[in-house]
Amino acid sequence: MAEEEKEEQQRRNQISIELSEEIAEGQYANLATIAHSNSEFVIDFIRLMPGAPKAKVKSRIIITPDHAKRLLFALQDNIEKFEAAFGPIKQSDETPKFPINFGGAIGEA
Repeated sequence: MAEEEKEEQQRRNQISIELSEEIAEGQYANLATIAHSNSEFVIDFIRLMPGAPKAKVKSRIIITPDHAKRLLFALQDNIEKFEAAFGPIKQSDETPKFPINFGGAIGEA
């Protein structure tokens, strides 16, 4: 009987998450900046293109400190699972190098 009660409680605690087609496509970002106050963390996901004079913020996410810590642990857990399946993620202190015309031709007037 206790097992049935646990299953019923789990069903009541589940939430339904809707994912629109637009959001499901995602946004590519190769840089993130994080700022915080005493009540929130602001994470800007940025796309930086070589040769472009400006980088564009593609998405801004604002979360509570509690959720920021949960995100930290969730990322850590997922990185550990990824590395167990595919090997260590290699890190470098170097700035990424892009081909000279990676961002396309640069126009001049």
